[in-house]
Amino acid sequence: MPNNSSHPVRLYRQALNGKGLPDPAGTQQLFKAHGWPAQWVDGIYPYHHYHSNAHEVLGVIQGQARLMLGGPGGQELSVQAGDVLVLPAGTGHCNLGSSDDFLVVGGYPQGQQPDLCRSAPSDEQQRTIDQTPYPSTDPVIG
Repeated sequence: MPNNSSHPVRLYRQALNGKGLPDPAGTQQLFKAHGWPAQWVDGIYPYHHYHSNAHEVLGVIQGQARLMLGGPGGQELSVQAGDVLVLPAGTGHCNLGSSDDFLVVGGYPQGQQPDLCRSAPSDEQQRTIDQTPYPSTDPVIG
């Protein structure tokens, strides 16, 4: 996993409290208002992957999970309903195990459409990771 040398992963614990969980509408509205429109409601893939051309926001709206960030041998992290992760382009992530009700709202900055990468990046993919513009607004705090 290439990860991202310019931008850190951000974790906001319980940032979605008061947003009407587990209904995704409040989370979708929050992300959209800050320029990161939500594009899906589902889980997180149980295999290591990253996006070379898009940053990603993951808002946990139900359940809990153990995630691995950074690829195999990376950092394990537990998340639960209310938590939000902001993953810069290139950041490896994987669901190691989750509750049966685990549900996430996922989105990307306006104008970014993610690819799905599972192997080491090519030189072109690495350039794309390095050049993917980071938005001026944060999906949680604006």
